[in-house]
Amino acid sequence: MKKKDIKILLVDDEPDILEIVSYNLSAEGYEVFTAKNGVEAVAKAKKKHPHLIILDVMMPEMDGIEACEIIRSTPGLQNTIITFLTARGEDYSQVAGFDAGADDYITKPIKPKVLVSKVKALLRRIKEDDAAEQEDIVQVGNIIINREEYKVINDGQEIVLPRKEFELLALLTSKPNKVYKREVILDKVWGNEVVVGGRTIDVHIRKLREKIGDDHFKTVKGVGYKFVL
Repeated sequence: MKKKDIKILLVDDEPDILEIVSYNLSAEGYEVFTAKNGVEAVAKAKKKHPHLIILDVMMPEMDGIEACEIIRSTPGLQNTIITFLTARGEDYSQVAGFDAGADDYITKPIKPKVLVSKVKALLRRIKEDDAAEQEDIVQVGNIIINREEYKVINDGQEIVLPRKEFELLALLTSKPNKVYKREVILDKVWGNEVVVGGRTIDVHIRKLREKIGDDHFKTVKGVGYKFVL
């Protein structure tokens, strides 16, 4: 996919941030749209279907957490990459962001060139998905995973999963009972160019347990996780 075909939605209530970040991303060749609050973000996301959304947390009318949750529940936007860009670096804020369905978390202030590099790393996943040669539909027990459409059916009921939860489930179910080390999971699901918090995997596993079933996910203390039937 060419840069000019990649759409990025930038959401922030600070005009300076919108101007500077939008300028640098546009200079790289991306098509950039902007919004100044969560309400505008949801409306533009539904209209433009961006490949990546860079979303501030603290905004008027609707904050980024709520906007992210709405976007994730919107048909056609479940696979959009979402990263929070915010001055709030507290651990609870990051956990709330991942719970809402975010893929990454970037703390500002950040130099424009560094931000562009992070954006490139995030968007590289699209190319990896396009190039990946893997079976489109996999069934493990009562769970059917459609990799092409990013759909999961559990006991005949379709479950909507955010992108990272889906990719984590697809990885663990690709080899049931195999223990995946934490560093392998981070590399396969998030990519080694993207820095995420240490609790990221734990948050996503907890969400999968709630949606798929607690008995399917086993923690191997000090090592990682495995999927069991």
